[in-house]
Amino acid sequence: MASMRDIKRRRASIQSTEQITKAMKLVSTVKLQKSKTRAEESAPYFNMMYDTICSILRRSGNIEHKYLQAGASKKKAVIAITSNRGLAGGYNNNIIRLITGSEELPAAETEVYAIGRKGRDGLVRKGYNIKADYSEVINEPTYQDASEITAELLEAFARGEIGEIYLAYTFFKNTVTHIPKLVKLLPVEATTEDGEGQGKDLLMNYEPNEDEVLNAIIPKYMSSLIYGGLLEALASENGARMTAMDSATSNAEEMIEALSLQYNRARQGSITQELTEIIAGANAIS
Repeated sequence: MASMRDIKRRRASIQSTEQITKAMKLVSTVKLQKSKTRAEESAPYFNMMYDTICSILRRSGNIEHKYLQAGASKKKAVIAITSNRGLAGGYNNNIIRLITGSEELPAAETEVYAIGRKGRDGLVRKGYNIKADYSEVINEPTYQDASEITAELLEAFARGEIGEIYLAYTFFKNTVTHIPKLVKLLPVEATTEDGEGQGKDLLMNYEPNEDEVLNAIIPKYMSSLIYGGLLEALASENGARMTAMDSATSNAEEMIEALSLQYNRARQGSITQELTEIIAGANAIS
């Protein structure tokens, strides 16, 4: 049985940990409100952008364009959005499992464009090559960051270094539910979420021509989806951390309560033993 000193020391240690987890929960709660608002305000625009591009391509017939066809290279790129810090439950590991468990993204054929150190380090351990690291972007994502990442990826796609581009991020459904998603960005597929394909509507006419229009709108489409993924991921990260810290605080409180009960029992036992020894000594003298 642990001594009273050991129990007291352990209880003090857990109390210190509880104060830290409680403070982190409060910080994450404040950050969640801000990131959740940004994600919710931006979501209609990004959803409309996605639906609009799919609608345009669905009505375009069989056109040939570099962004609509897979590149010659078998290499694939994936933008992996995770966090720079841990203590967020399974948030980061869910994205790592999503990528490593995907048949489309084998380690030997995949280049990782990492946003977040936790995902970067986890994928390196799984044998993936990190092509570029944008970990600082997730701290305060902007549309300009998404545009710069898009430009670099499109240049690699145009040079034939990669043939397909994917986005892996965590969709924020609510405070406790966050869904890992893998989205194919290039080549663009002319289908919507309801599964509709090409040829069901009147054909789209392009002015001045197909190439100029698609060269202008598809980079904006990619930037919009990446930026939307960043905002969703940031809200999910703060929600996951808040939930994890709330659970850790509750566990600490239960442990402190159990240790306090154990300490009181040990203290009562010590007092009883001392009284027994005193009475035994007094009886021996008399």
